[in-house]
Amino acid sequence: MAQFDTIIIGAGPGGYVCAIRAAQLSLNVAIVEGRETLGGTCLNVGCIPSKALLHATHSLHEVHENFEKMGLMGSAPKVDWAKMQAYKQEVVNGNTKGIEFLLKKNKVTWFKGWASIPAAGQVKVGDETHSAKQIVIATGSAPASLQGVDIDEKTIVTSTGALTLAAIPKSLIVIGAGVIGLEMGSVYARLGAEVTVIEYLDTITPGMDAEVAKSFQKILTKQGIKFILGAAVQSAKPSKDGATVTYTLRKDAAQTTLTADAVLLATGRIPYTAGLGLEALGVEMLPRGQIKTDDHFRTNINGLYAIGDAITGPMLAHKAEDEGMALAEILAGKAGHVNYGVIPGVVYTTPEVASVGATEEQLKEQGRAYKVGKFPFMGNARAKAIFQAEGFVKILADAATDRILGAHIIGPMAGDLIHEVCVAMEFGASAQDLALTCHAHPTYSEAVREAALACGDGAIHA
Repeated sequence: MAQFDTIIIGAGPGGYVCAIRAAQLSLNVAIVEGRETLGGTCLNVGCIPSKALLHATHSLHEVHENFEKMGLMGSAPKVDWAKMQAYKQEVVNGNTKGIEFLLKKNKVTWFKGWASIPAAGQVKVGDETHSAKQIVIATGSAPASLQGVDIDEKTIVTSTGALTLAAIPKSLIVIGAGVIGLEMGSVYARLGAEVTVIEYLDTITPGMDAEVAKSFQKILTKQGIKFILGAAVQSAKPSKDGATVTYTLRKDAAQTTLTADAVLLATGRIPYTAGLGLEALGVEMLPRGQIKTDDHFRTNINGLYAIGDAITGPMLAHKAEDEGMALAEILAGKAGHVNYGVIPGVVYTTPEVASVGATEEQLKEQGRAYKVGKFPFMGNARAKAIFQAEGFVKILADAATDRILGAHIIGPMAGDLIHEVCVAMEFGASAQDLALTCHAHPTYSEAVREAALACGDGAIHA
């Protein structure tokens, strides 16, 4: 029986980051991963491969829509789906091998196989059992299922199957208007598919600032994506020519059937804890399947911890990374901390959508007095130069103190721009602090400064 200070189950963003940080802090660390490659869902079948396809298809869109405007003439390229898939896999392989290198560099032991926890302080992998002072569950999540939807990962797919469809579908139905559904729907829409999104709620992207969500839907509609909102999907089944989806409108119970070459089920994700033996161990769970933990990621079992998608909070790779680093600090006797009020969220469509902190709806619900500073990308010279002037930056600040409470961006590079607001919020900055900070010209980031100025005496270029 090998003995370690810490054994981490799951080598996704939360697990491998926790392992590296713990090893840097002089702990003897092992990590267990059932996949043949490291990186978890994010690197293998999630964040990274989807961003590769988003980049490839955005480049295709630019060729068709904007190259001629810039004087770039000639015939447009044809799509070689097999080669695009190979490019995507090359990106994945480079990242997963990079994680393997980092674990070796930091002397983290990697056990290949699926883990279970037969007793407190023990982890079984295959026929071998290892002991540890601390065990960390970082097993991530899996796509949520929906009653009546027959997933085969060929015609009716989850986000995993959507990355490797045998051919580009002529038509695609997406069930769920959340981040995953809209990103993958955007990929196939750019590849020429007729994309229809069916959403149970009356708005897309639940939890997003309502003004941003409304603008986002209008832009995606202009790009050719169709939306059916307020619709409950009853079934999705393979058919002779693809798949058939039946849904009922909530407002009048009217039932409709649609057919498409493929169907993507994108109704969220659920914690993945199967096979760990948590029930026999007596681990306390929450009603929605998460592991119950305290503020220091401890479960009710001594020496057993959990992070990432397996516990409460947004299912985001960077949230898991932050928790992994914080827990490693705690396990090494230091003070680890995660500021959950400053965790950004990003949708990687074109335009990108990013947010951090409170939405207007949340502030109204809290009865908090706030002010709004907005600036449209139409007033940003750099955005106009690249044909991405749709969208805006919105900053929410406390009416009395001017402290930034939240920010919401829809526009070019929103996923990167949001981070200057994150840093400002981490330091408790005011909108004026951001407004008085010099921003280089011409950059997209000037729109953030202008929105901050709009929280005060007004933006300059609007």
